[in-house]
Amino acid sequence: MMNTALQYKKYFRNPQFLFSALLSVILLFVSLVINFFAIASATDKASNSVTDIILNNIPVYDVQLAFIYGPLIMWIFVFCLLFLRPNQIPFTLNSISLFVLIRSVFINMTHLGPFPTEIPISPESFINYFASGGDLFFSAHTGLPVLLAFIFWKSDALKFFFIVCSIFFGAVVLMGHLHYTIDVLSAFFITYTIFRLSEIFFKKDKQMFDQESMVL
Repeated sequence: MMNTALQYKKYFRNPQFLFSALLSVILLFVSLVINFFAIASATDKASNSVTDIILNNIPVYDVQLAFIYGPLIMWIFVFCLLFLRPNQIPFTLNSISLFVLIRSVFINMTHLGPFPTEIPISPESFINYFASGGDLFFSAHTGLPVLLAFIFWKSDALKFFFIVCSIFFGAVVLMGHLHYTIDVLSAFFITYTIFRLSEIFFKKDKQMFDQESMVL
């Protein structure tokens, strides 16, 4: 593995890397803006709730802390990981952006209302910018960690960590009645397709990602 300082020296002198990195940051920003308005639209148009094979048969638990701060801790870890691996920034950010964009479309296709017994999320919480009552299908809490597992698949430790995160967050949203079962289960399959699309759309970034990759 190349020393981190040497990596920065190498890649930040590379115009192609700088262009790819800047483009990935812009794409992520655009996707988050679109996601914000998509969530607002889906929440405004949300209609009735439906019955659910799991939610109808388990009590609701107060999992607000895990729902909010669990992903925050995971994303801080991802930020540190990418800081140590600058060559992996463009592909990772672009893949996340594609996930967010595709999900922004999905959540506005069917306007199901939230399950009646879902736990209330504090309106002051920052997570309301990224999730709300109407953005149900499919679960980002489940899908994004799976996406990261696919991205870092060559590292057994990282793959295991992100899969565990996905299963844990999937359980959290079900325990809090914050997502329907189909939102959680479908995320695994849809996310795999998104990852494969990322490999096609961002082929050069994927090649850069695989250079000097560190096994953790």
